[in-house]
Amino acid sequence: MSKPDLNQLITLDVLLTEGSVARAARRLRLSPSAMSRALARLRETTGDPLLVRAGRGLVPTPRALELREQVGQLVQDAEAVLRPAEKLDLAQLVRTFTLRVGDGFVENFGPSLIARIGEEAPGVRLRFVQKQDKDSAPLRDGSVDLDTGVVGEGTGPEVRTRALFRDRFIGVVRMGHPLSQGEVTPARYAAGRHILVSRRGLDKGPVDDVLKPLGLEREIVTIVGGFASALALARATELIATVPERHTGNLREGLFSFVLPVFPPEITVSMLWHPRMDADPAHRWLRGCVREVCTHNSPLDRGAKG
Repeated sequence: MSKPDLNQLITLDVLLTEGSVARAARRLRLSPSAMSRALARLRETTGDPLLVRAGRGLVPTPRALELREQVGQLVQDAEAVLRPAEKLDLAQLVRTFTLRVGDGFVENFGPSLIARIGEEAPGVRLRFVQKQDKDSAPLRDGSVDLDTGVVGEGTGPEVRTRALFRDRFIGVVRMGHPLSQGEVTPARYAAGRHILVSRRGLDKGPVDDVLKPLGLEREIVTIVGGFASALALARATELIATVPERHTGNLREGLFSFVLPVFPPEITVSMLWHPRMDADPAHRWLRGCVREVCTHNSPLDRGAKG
């Protein structure tokens, strides 16, 4: 079965609106004979005369009357799809955005982001879901609007990215812990009992790689899947947590944070989205909000802090 010519919808809409071949021809800038041929094709396609002679004029058939409103709406909808996007009205915007974020993002950046969104677009709701892996499928299928995290091998080649901030690792212990007093040397740091954060359950991390050339090895007492869990344990025990500084700012309140005596590689936290959302005005506004909130959330000074 051949596909219908969708251009006929515009011709049909004009014919049914004007009720005259001559007037429809003028509106579509066609000759009367070309318009008559178009009507003949429409009659063949629909299997109905559509417009029939009544005295000097034409009147619509019952089928034509049935189609008139439906066809008119279809043409309006098609024109709206092809029309350039209207200027974004944040005050009237009603939409839910799903953000897939890493551990600590909501606790650290969520309050400022929610406040910013609520002030500019009160009809917008944010849905935060936990990032379990780097798979780009949720961005492709539209179940996630915006992703945050470190760009890795699992990131699809078509995915758009923009860096939000660089983050360094710091040590965190409870107040009164021995490492909260005096100089923290590599030997003192390594001699403590440690919490390792690994979403994949690994038993070594970047810190262990930089301790090894110094002939040092730390004792990993427990392995957890997220920074919040590591900090909760550090708060209640003598264990040492090593976490990204900016990503855990609000989670570390009441704990003692110190600059590591070794230098594992810094990480770059980015936001990621599918290219089909590039030109979407609301999505572009959301990306700007996330970028500004993360940029203005200042890290700790380079000295040790409580």
